Amino acid sequence: MGVPDDAPAIASVLYDSFAEYKSLYTERAFAATTPTPAETLQRISEGPVWVAVKDDTIVGTISALRDGDALYIRGMAILPAERGQRIGESLLHQIECFARARRYERLRLSTTPFLTRAIRLYERVGFQIVSEGNPEFFGTALFTMEKNLVDR
Repeated sequence: MGVPDDAPAIASVLYDSFAEYKSLYTERAFAATTPTPAETLQRISEGPVWVAVKDDTIVGTISALRDGDALYIRGMAILPAERGQRIGESLLHQIECFARARRYERLRLSTTPFLTRAIRLYERVGFQIVSEGNPEFFGTALFTMEKNLVDR
């Protein structure tokens, strides 16, 4: 789990992970996607944050918030040089274990259509698109994906 002292490193991972997509976001959407260290510290106080560490360096992160009967995933990022090593899958597994232990009914996240590699990962681990388009994300296209955690 991430701790307050990790905020600068987590903020750096988020920025470095999304920098290649900056031109596809509006300025405000990119800022919301890549919080400052102070904003990251606030997120740590709002809900759990996990980090992936390699050689004593944070190389990935994911955080969550309660959203009714769902656990809302936000701020998932893996450093570009570390992609393809199943770090994202591992972080998603950790968050799913956390959610199941606390009896959440589903995991929910929002993503942009241009993050195709992340979308493929989400689909591979069981997420499905449940809504398309959210005009409230500062002018950047967004859709919601969910993974059901209970048998219906």
